[in-house]
Formats: sequence, structure tokens, C-alpha cells
Amino acid sequence: MPNKIVQEWADVEGGRVCFERAGSGPALVLVHGLLGYSFSWRFALPLLAQDHEVLALDMPGSGFSDCRVRDYSLRATAGRLLEFMSAVGVSSCDLVGSSYGGSTAMMAAILAPKRIRSLVLVSPANPWSRIGRKRLGLLRNPLLAAVFPKVARPFRSSHAYFHRRMYGDPRRIAPDTIEGYQRALAQRGVLEHAVRIVRSWHEDMDNLQNSLPVIADLPTLLVWGSKDRVVDPASAELLRNQFRNAETVVIEGAGHLPYEECPEEFSQVVHKFLTSHLVCECERKVT
Repeated sequence: MPNKIVQEWADVEGGRVCFERAGSGPALVLVHGLLGYSFSWRFALPLLAQDHEVLALDMPGSGFSDCRVRDYSLRATAGRLLEFMSAVGVSSCDLVGSSYGGSTAMMAAILAPKRIRSLVLVSPANPWSRIGRKRLGLLRNPLLAAVFPKVARPFRSSHAYFHRRMYGDPRRIAPDTIEGYQRALAQRGVLEHAVRIVRSWHEDMDNLQNSLPVIADLPTLLVWGSKDRVVDPASAELLRNQFRNAETVVIEGAGHLPYEECPEEFSQVVHKFLTSHLVCECERKVT
């Protein structure tokens, strides 16, 4: 019988957080990327919930969560993720983060290393990726930053175009995908929130790079699509070198969102990593 997915709410700094929960077992928290929300995990969540209690949240300011955020820095974002974990009774977890959610996951582990058992980073935004830096630079311009949400929100055809670019094979986009993302992007403050995050992007990446030694020994899996056009696949090796206990898996033919495009293969990769990590933990405790 499939795991039932239940929508719930939690109170954190920045307002009420909407999240989905399914399954039972060790806690596994899923963190979406910029302009994503829990909807991003709709295919992978039930597969991962076969042997974990999985929680997929809409980060404050994203999806259908409230947006009463004052500090948009990566460190503050990670702090809100940790606060969410406390609010829902998760003392420690395996943490999966995609794109900017991967940066958030790393920073959360840096802030509270004892609460994170392992990291799964899905094409995470990182200091070594050069793709998109010019576009990010444009959004740091105050005038363009103010205009962008007003222009982008009504042009739904552009949403479809940019989402297709995130797939290795756009033919694999499910029929409800674009509409699902548009529902969230139509929410007041979502696009504005994303633009404010971009303002401190370079400073946040520098801070992340300087802080990575704190989690150098944390078991980490890097997952990349071979056709990722959002976060540079060449940066995977440079990021992996920051960890002493990390491995990299490349999903051939996938783009930036392998958990949407190839959910079965993605879930198998994550399951294999988490199982091997659990076995190693048990062996260490026995010895």
C-alpha cells in the first residue's frame, strides 16, 4: 500500500510553514531549490518514504508558506530550516537539498553538525559554479530587482521555457508540472523573496566556501544530471574535494532536477547511499 502523504503546518520565524510528511523510520528532510517548493519532490517523496519518515517543506517565502522574512542571507535561511526541524520534532536527520536548497543544507550542517547525519546534495549551488553569474549580477541591480517580479509573474510562457531548460529531455516533463509551479509563483511575495536572496549571493557563496571545513567529515553524496545547465557539472569535483567522506553520482541524460525527471533512478541512488551510511554507523557502534 502506498505511503499516505499528509500536508501539515508548523510555526517558525517568518510565519507558518507548509510541509508534506509521509512514511516512517529515520527522518529524511527534503529542501527544494530557488523558486521550487514541496511540489518539486512529488515523484520522489513516496519512493523515499518506503523506508524513511520524509518531510518536504516549502521554505519560508516559497510555495505556500508565509513570507515574513527579514534576513535573506544563506545563514539565516539555514537557521530557519533548523528551526523548522525543531518545530516538527526532528532532532537529527539525513538532509537532501537541491540547487539553492543544497547550499542551505550545507549551511544548516555547518551551523548544527550534530543534527545532520548525512547530506545528499543535488546539483547544489556552490562557490565553484560559473553558470548564470551574469544573470545573478543583473538581479543585484536595484531597479531590475524591483521590476523583475512584476514582469515575470504574468508571463507564464516564460515559466515553461525556463523549466524546460532544467530538464535533460523536456519530453519527460509531466503534464501538471508547469501549472503546479505557476500556482506557487502566483503567490504574493514568492518572486520578491527569490530576488532578495540573490542580492547576497556572492557573499553567501564566499561564506559557505570558508565554512565548509566544519563539515569535511560528514558523509555526503553529490548527485548531478549529466545535462545540467543551471549549476556547472564541472564544479561537482571541486565541491567533492572539500569533503573527506563523499561520493559523486552522475545520472546520465538528466538535467538540473533528476528527482523530477528520473525519480526512480534518483531514489535508488539515495536509498543505496543512505543504506550504506546506516550500515557504517552500525558497524562503528559495534566496534
